[in-house]
Amino acid sequence: MRSPDVEAWFATYESPAKDIVVCVRDIVLDTDPRIDECIKWSYPTFLYLGPLATFFTRSTHHASLMFHRGASLTGDFPHLTGNARKARTLRFRSVTEAEESREEIVAIVEASLALNELLARTGPEAHA
Repeated sequence: MRSPDVEAWFATYESPAKDIVVCVRDIVLDTDPRIDECIKWSYPTFLYLGPLATFFTRSTHHASLMFHRGASLTGDFPHLTGNARKARTLRFRSVTEAEESREEIVAIVEASLALNELLARTGPEAHA
């Protein structure tokens, strides 16, 4: 679901990477109709039973989408990088690169949805 607050944020977002961020946003939102979005921590954030992922839009050279529980996702996601305790990040330098990674983005989003559902049923402490 597209949020009016996020639409307003994008209306004022000026960056050479804007087309990439918009492309990745479209891919994420098209993955599942249960995904919501808002502005959280000053950035567009995707939600389903809690935060899924947040854009960091300060870079002018790439789009960066951080998955809050990316380290806990099950699957083979070669573009999901990082070594934080919980988070992992996707970075794309072009719309073409994002489009070519569509299947992986969708798979990561689907794994994130499944993890948030599991955590909602069992509680995060069961998976700490």
